[in-house]
Amino acid sequence: MSARNLFNTIAKKAAAATGSPWTFLAAVSIVVLWGISGPIFKFNDTWQLVINTGTTIITFLMVFLIQHTQNSDTAAMQIKLDELIRATAEANNELLDLEELDEERLEEIRAEYERMAREAGDALTRVRSCRSERRDDEAV
Repeated sequence: MSARNLFNTIAKKAAAATGSPWTFLAAVSIVVLWGISGPIFKFNDTWQLVINTGTTIITFLMVFLIQHTQNSDTAAMQIKLDELIRATAEANNELLDLEELDEERLEEIRAEYERMAREAGDALTRVRSCRSERRDDEAV
């Protein structure tokens, strides 16, 4: 197994484990136990350093884990969206490599889709208005 595959396997298992309610409960329990132990250690600097160091290390490692899983999920979703665009007969195939376009072109495309959304909303409003008028006429 390559290092990349090993990391991917470990990252997926770690992400699943850290996202569980049991892991959250364990983390809360650790914090509660740490807080309860404060009077025993007289709230000294070492007592504070234990929680600070532990949380810093865990946060540092979780950043990389979260980024890896986010990259993987985003890539998979992008491939699925690309396939849907490709398979749709009237789709705009320029959208297949949208993430490669410059900001100016992205803004042009976004504005075009916003215009289409407004037109669709206006059309829906007109259809609802016509239906409402027909109901009013039938009531008379």
